[in-house]
Amino acid sequence: MLRLDGVPVQERFDFWWEAVAQSVVSVDVSSDRAADFWAEMRMFDLGVAQLSRVRCVSFDARRSPSRIRHSDPGHYQLSLTLNGRSGIHQEGREAGLAPTDITLYDTSRTFHAWTVADDPGPGAVRGSRPSVADGLILQFPHDVLPLRVSAVERLLAVRLSGKDGLGALLSGFLHQLIAQPGQGSPAEALRLSAIALDLVTALLAHELDTDASDSLSNPHGVLLMRIQAFIERELGEADLSPASVAAAHHISLRHLHKLFESEGVTIGSWIRLRRLERCRRDLADPLMSDLPVRTVASRWGFTSDSHFNRAFRTAYDTSPAAYRRHLQELRDTVGGPDERSTAVDSHPADLEKTTGS
Repeated sequence: MLRLDGVPVQERFDFWWEAVAQSVVSVDVSSDRAADFWAEMRMFDLGVAQLSRVRCVSFDARRSPSRIRHSDPGHYQLSLTLNGRSGIHQEGREAGLAPTDITLYDTSRTFHAWTVADDPGPGAVRGSRPSVADGLILQFPHDVLPLRVSAVERLLAVRLSGKDGLGALLSGFLHQLIAQPGQGSPAEALRLSAIALDLVTALLAHELDTDASDSLSNPHGVLLMRIQAFIERELGEADLSPASVAAAHHISLRHLHKLFESEGVTIGSWIRLRRLERCRRDLADPLMSDLPVRTVASRWGFTSDSHFNRAFRTAYDTSPAAYRRHLQELRDTVGGPDERSTAVDSHPADLEKTTGS
């Protein structure tokens, strides 16, 4: 928890935004409450992602090209407004947000964000604190979404509903996460981040599929998004193949191959890599350590042990068994709260270097 209660009033504004730059993203900020600034932030480290609840007085923030050049973590931020009003302007689009609204923006691109605390928050006790806005921010790297960057770009600074459908599921899940009394184990954090990112992916894929104006301007991109979302749902089916994907979407196999060729990848390699990533995630999970490697592979559609071992080694420069063993050695050696950043987020090839194998 980051709070300002122990910071002298005249130092709070600068102290807060320096802390935000270190933990979230650096911005240039102004506020009509800079002289009596108040804010607090609770952060939930999910390993791959970070969830923050921010309660703050009104402010206006801009992410400039110089800020990006100085520090570019390459993250998306998904914002859920809980109280007050906010807004984001990016890539020529502007979203005005009210409570329950969701939006996505990219920290690698310039943006203008603002928050208006027009409703009293729980912190405003007997006039000791000003009214605050309240919101959740889920921050995660670009490359954890199994979606095309060009497709995700079309949803930057777009208002999405958190009241119904997939938006409501995502909002409810984020609420439950931030209400957790503790951080949990690294294994739990990894599973929770996977669930959160799966819900984000599902919401974005749904929005791209149902956006009529987008369909008119880029029908091939929308179809590809639909196909990628379908593949994610069917990864555990051993009979998932280019032919079955084409049949499910009523297109020819040739058309399907051309869609993926335009992205510089074959559909076969896309399915294989997505399956391998799911296997890698399960092998990294301590609660699945009793599952044989072949069982993990089978869960995600690999029917041949030798084929799985070859594919895993080609992708990650180590065997599945060695990858799991290295992670266990790191957990036994490192342990504690730093385990999540050392073991869970490591690339398999890096683990061999770390352990000297």
